[in-house]
Amino acid sequence: MNPLSKTNIVSLCFLFCSQLWHKNKASTFETSYPEHLSVQCIHKPQGIEIELHKLSLKLFRLDLILFLVSQVLKPVPEVCQKPIAMYKKIQTKLRVPHMIVTYTWIFPFVWNGTHTLLGETHLRLTLFLRYPAASSENNLGRMHLAVVACGERLEETLTMLKSAVLFRQKPLHFHIFAEDQLHDKFKGTSCTSFSYTIYPITFPTENVGVWKKLFKPCASQRLFLPLILKEVDSLLYVDTDILFLRPMDDIWAFLEEFNHTQIAAMAPEHEEPRIGWYNRFARHPYYGKTGVNSGVMLMNMTRIRKQYFKNDMTAAQLKWEDLLLPLLKKYKLNITWGDQDLLNIVFHYNPESLFVFPCQWNYRPDHCMYGSNCKEAEEEGIFILHGNRGVYHDEKQPAFRAIYEAIRDYTFGEDPIRFLLHPLEDNLQKTVNTYCGRIHQVFTKQLKKSVRTFHSKIIRGR
Repeated sequence: MNPLSKTNIVSLCFLFCSQLWHKNKASTFETSYPEHLSVQCIHKPQGIEIELHKLSLKLFRLDLILFLVSQVLKPVPEVCQKPIAMYKKIQTKLRVPHMIVTYTWIFPFVWNGTHTLLGETHLRLTLFLRYPAASSENNLGRMHLAVVACGERLEETLTMLKSAVLFRQKPLHFHIFAEDQLHDKFKGTSCTSFSYTIYPITFPTENVGVWKKLFKPCASQRLFLPLILKEVDSLLYVDTDILFLRPMDDIWAFLEEFNHTQIAAMAPEHEEPRIGWYNRFARHPYYGKTGVNSGVMLMNMTRIRKQYFKNDMTAAQLKWEDLLLPLLKKYKLNITWGDQDLLNIVFHYNPESLFVFPCQWNYRPDHCMYGSNCKEAEEEGIFILHGNRGVYHDEKQPAFRAIYEAIRDYTFGEDPIRFLLHPLEDNLQKTVNTYCGRIHQVFTKQLKKSVRTFHSKIIRGR
């Protein structure tokens, strides 16, 4: 069996598919190649999708396949570099400019630097090459973050905004929805590193009182953001009790991973069904096994505005603006968590429209107060902290409160290692007698990296 040559593989991927890329033609190219390697190139509105599928070979040159990956992905993933022997499926998505690379191996193999030695091996490699995007505010790099502040939420909101600004890399615009009495207080907080717009709380005239009081004051405002911010293509909505421990840029990048059916992204409400709320108590449909939490919600609002949604009220699919009120009328006596419950109902009937990101992007007390149950946070740290249940302001979860107070008390321009990270680490040591405090290292694992990067920027700017 002759091994595949580098020229053959690269030619199949790039020479044939470049015709579609450069001419932007609505066409498909598909071919089979010796050694059961099939290649398919499909034109899509956003770019060219290239899929290689190599089936059931006893022996082939894995180093040549890795060569192909290395052409579009540098550095080569660590899993491809180390000698390994395992039986498992590896599937990874990686983002590079104008490209998404998805590669899957299903294999038993031993890597000796040249080729596989054992058993049946399957390889599927998909590359999606994006056309250069048309000029728009989002594509020029500006991120959009929305928050709704009512009642006694001013300090909490400002602390959330500070955490977003501290670590962000791209330009950031805040959309702040607030009660009238809070507008003047927000206007005194402008900063050169971000822009913002303040809006009044706005609900549909029909049932305005019901919408405003649904669950928490004004919380259901998030449901109407696609209809209010009509000029905004994509948006990250967060509750006021959110803290960014990693640049917002990284969660914003999930927009590039949405497939053609997905319009929004949220994290599961629970990782452990035994302590889940929806699967034990809900009196209405909900998404997946344990529902989703809407405290961190990434939205492609252009898609939301265009989509027709399946539902259990009519055989006809409804647009977003026509769906919300009938949904409220049908379920208002059965919902507990307000707008979050309505979103769970929507995505129960439209599961293909939701992208689910891991729990470390919406880490709440439930992930540690009954024992640690967010494996991604244990491995990589917490990326976004969600202090629901008022834990930033009481003594129930002192680890959460320590993070909040460290960011709240930090002053821009100070050394973030000395005045943010070190005091925080000292305070977290005092929480080790609590369930969440016992794993206090997950609270700072990612934050340390973010703070050091921010500190380097300060040094370079002097």
